[in-house]
Amino acid sequence: MRSPIRLRRAAGAALSAGILLAAGCAQATHGSSNGTKGTADVQEVLLQPAASRGPHPFTASTARPSGAAPTPSRTAPQKSPGSGGGAVHEITGATPGIYGGIRSVASCDVGRQIRLLSADRAKGAAFAHAAGVSTAGIPGFLRGLTPVLLRADTRVANHGFDGGSVTTFQSVLQSGTAVLADGYGLPRVRCTCGNPLTAPDRARVPAGRAGEWTGYDPARIVAVGPAEREVSGLVIVDVVNDAWIERLTGDEGARDRTPRVPPPYAPDADITGPLPKVPPAEPTDCPTPGVPTPSGEEAAVTASPSGAPEAGRAVPRCPSGLPSDDATEPPDLPSEEPPGTPAEPEEPPGDPVPSMTEEPQTAIRLPWPDDEGEGAGPVTG
Repeated sequence: MRSPIRLRRAAGAALSAGILLAAGCAQATHGSSNGTKGTADVQEVLLQPAASRGPHPFTASTARPSGAAPTPSRTAPQKSPGSGGGAVHEITGATPGIYGGIRSVASCDVGRQIRLLSADRAKGAAFAHAAGVSTAGIPGFLRGLTPVLLRADTRVANHGFDGGSVTTFQSVLQSGTAVLADGYGLPRVRCTCGNPLTAPDRARVPAGRAGEWTGYDPARIVAVGPAEREVSGLVIVDVVNDAWIERLTGDEGARDRTPRVPPPYAPDADITGPLPKVPPAEPTDCPTPGVPTPSGEEAAVTASPSGAPEAGRAVPRCPSGLPSDDATEPPDLPSEEPPGTPAEPEEPPGDPVPSMTEEPQTAIRLPWPDDEGEGAGPVTG
């Protein structure tokens, strides 16, 4: 028969083992702040400076030097550590100025990103799964994205690669981070590490950890939502010249141009605050005033060597009889002559052409075609 002392010792050992086992399960479930496998809502939000690769990178950096330091949006005074977070500002991907760049310069090397993922089949398959595309579709997916720079500290769900599996962690990407955006204006790839990006878990609030980078403020963070419809280009800010640029979707800057109608606010406007509303982009098959001219058969643009549209632009033709973007249809005229041209009096049928004894001062134009099928020409008598 065991003594009471031995029973108490055995019970204490079992209790200690149970506590350790529970702690181990909790750690396995919650993971670290750097990411967890298969879950995105159990860890704190990681702050990631623009030049940092961060945890669990898919590839080496494909970000190209921008020549300009990260420029955070206009911020309030920094909060002290542990002061808590603030509401995330929702903004759509078609909002002019949420992205920046340098005219005719891509912020990411898309070709190198494709080569790095193609060289590692395991990473390529994991990347495709996280991005929601097929492995064979990775090159087309990446080439359809637009290289830009974030212009505000931005919340995302970041998907890394560790031990052969996809990891997921919530993060705030610093303004100035190079990303690839899709046709709805959503950031889809972080170029510094090659990680796919998706919509953040907005229930997780970043801590007020001041000092990660100059100007960081948890109350002035944005989350990018999709545009109402897929757009043909993004209106971004030239971070070197502080001017507007229109960058076509899927283009690496070679066709950058000045928007025909700039947004109703300055390029350096604080995009985390209220902005004047910009009319949503119309479908690309029927341009309207203020919408960049689409490429393709519906419109033609006479461009300067720098890519900016000039005078002489062809008038786009809209389907289904819709009006074009340049002018309204002229009123009905009694004749088919162009507006402003006076109609010539009709000659009675059968009247002979008057004979001319002197060299006429003006030619007489017959109102009917001749027998050879050509238009009536001048008659000098």
